[in-house]
Amino acid sequence: MTHVRSLEFSIWSPSRTPTHGLKTEHLPLFVLQASREIGDAVADALGIELAHLEERSFEDGEHKVRPLTPVRGMNVYVIQSLHSGPDDSANDKLCRLLFFISALKDAGAASVSAVVPYLCYARKDRRTKANDPVTGRYVATLFEAAGADLILTLDVHNPAAFENAFRHPTVALTAIPLFVEYASKLKEGPLCIVSPDPGGVKRAELFRETLEQVCGRPVAKGFVDKHRSGGVVSGTYLVGDVRDATVIVIDDLVSTGGTLQRAARAARSAGAKRVIAMATHGLMMPGSAEALADPAIDRIVITDAVPPFRLNDAGVQSKLEILPCAPLLAEAICRLHQGGSTEDLLAF
Repeated sequence: MTHVRSLEFSIWSPSRTPTHGLKTEHLPLFVLQASREIGDAVADALGIELAHLEERSFEDGEHKVRPLTPVRGMNVYVIQSLHSGPDDSANDKLCRLLFFISALKDAGAASVSAVVPYLCYARKDRRTKANDPVTGRYVATLFEAAGADLILTLDVHNPAAFENAFRHPTVALTAIPLFVEYASKLKEGPLCIVSPDPGGVKRAELFRETLEQVCGRPVAKGFVDKHRSGGVVSGTYLVGDVRDATVIVIDDLVSTGGTLQRAARAARSAGAKRVIAMATHGLMMPGSAEALADPAIDRIVITDAVPPFRLNDAGVQSKLEILPCAPLLAEAICRLHQGGSTEDLLAF
């Protein structure tokens, strides 16, 4: 049985509870160069200066990162988003982060929390064929071997598998508070939240219940059937009543855009008035521009956890809206540092 968490408590909103000004003294926050933009935004939201480090690359492709700010006896946070590109691969970013975590522990840090807005290899969380690798678990082993005490990520593909892969504490944040704040401002008629596949129903239901509570009016729901075989995805059967509604299709990520395109077309065929696609991570791999340019999709809303640097199509860019996730990450870091609860920020 799938349980959706209770929404009895106050729902966090980035505009209603700013982190800036909260007690964040003695909070060493490092960011590696590949994630400097989001790191600067998180530090600004916290109202602190980033800790200093030296990051060097050598002629043979090797590299080193060392802390310049003293960390002995301190609880340290490191930001690195592990998506591939634009300059470094996911493997390069992961390697640098792991080495730096170990360097921080060698420098005497009492604990090191890795803040990873996008976690690479997390989609491969189970075996689907004989002798398949479970790379999500292998990455967890690497983090623990490097000395990480806590891993914080945003809308990991499978929160339960992510939590079970680690023996150390994990925090699986969700961008739903950001999407709820955006959707609650829509001056639309009936709203319907649609999952583009059965696997995302729990995420969509959490979004729908939260939005319904914030808006104070009913919000309908639905999902699109999806089948994957031999790398080919199919399925356009929609369950739910979307006629004359503004449909919000929500997913954890956009890769080639095919899943969102199929869901949008299914909603349109069933009489939807408008379709807004929402996803936390805009990977925007080759083929996504063509899929997202489909007139069935009116608007695309993503966060900046993965900057859409691969997306150069002007038509798609005109549909695109990017929500900053730094306030959410900063709020979580601040609460963890002060021993507070992150319950209303989680994906469970």
